[in-house]
Amino acid sequence: MPTERLVTGHDFSRVATASKNVTALAPEPSRVPQVSILRPGSAAQIIIYTLAITAFLCLTSCSPPRPSHPVIGAKNFTEQVILGEFLAQEIEAHSHLKVERRFYLAGSYICHQALVAGRIDGYVEYTGTALTAILKQPLSSNAVRNPDSVSNTVRTLYASRYHVTVADPLGFENTFAMVIRGDDAARLHLRTLSQAARYTPQWKLGVGYEFEQRPDGLPGLSAAYGLHFDGPPRTMDLGLLYRALTAHQVDMIAANSTDGPIDALHLAVLEDDRHYFPPYQAVPLVRDEALTRWPEIRTALQALAGRITADDMRAMNQAVDGQHRDPAEVVREFRARQGL
Repeated sequence: MPTERLVTGHDFSRVATASKNVTALAPEPSRVPQVSILRPGSAAQIIIYTLAITAFLCLTSCSPPRPSHPVIGAKNFTEQVILGEFLAQEIEAHSHLKVERRFYLAGSYICHQALVAGRIDGYVEYTGTALTAILKQPLSSNAVRNPDSVSNTVRTLYASRYHVTVADPLGFENTFAMVIRGDDAARLHLRTLSQAARYTPQWKLGVGYEFEQRPDGLPGLSAAYGLHFDGPPRTMDLGLLYRALTAHQVDMIAANSTDGPIDALHLAVLEDDRHYFPPYQAVPLVRDEALTRWPEIRTALQALAGRITADDMRAMNQAVDGQHRDPAEVVREFRARQGL
């Protein structure tokens, strides 16, 4: 998925509650031992230098401890927590393993670093985000508009660079969505971004923190459509974007296509008619070492492939965000209905 949408409102209370059961990652600061200068050749000096070198080598070369169970991560927004629950529950259903959940990690970069370092064994990423934000591939070729081509590139590069397997897509895309109020779309007869370009000089734009700078974000989109706005974009937590749009504080927002409020608030998504955005298929990423250690994970991933539609995801997001339901319960109900 393109954007890391911050949890807000009731989600913060869930984070506080979940923190008792969910282990969060924190960066470990690098510490270089401080060695006192002693008289050359003294026994104390030799002992201290020996201890210092030993400690330094441990700090710089020791791998993080490997738990005896799989660890599934998720970014810090509703859809990611739901998808993390899907992976965890499906693995538990296909094995006797107890899965540790490390949810509400900051975003794609933190999840990627945790995966590569072995602090989590898997999480769900979006192919367009992986291609541009993680793998740093350019958007200049037509191949990046083809879902199969993007998936193949992402799969190949993760395997060769990081020894990570990109599983089959879950069945839906969550692309960037340029959203306006439904009554504006009807009044101005707007359906596409190209049609909206003539009105944007009078509009204020609201975006999340990443979209303003990402290689697949605002700069390229503005160039592709010739978009100009009334002043610089208003940057805010993603959970506040819909509130700002409905309150007429902004006139367009950069959101996500599977967000629950789009339908609930009768908003309009403008079609990306010039196909600027790459595909953003939701795909599980899992460390090869974890698949070797727990082959049941592969069976669980195969069971989930192609089973979640965009409408399904939008409904589950709304159940959590709009109805304040527990993500684990929402996932359990969906899996039961689907016979998973």
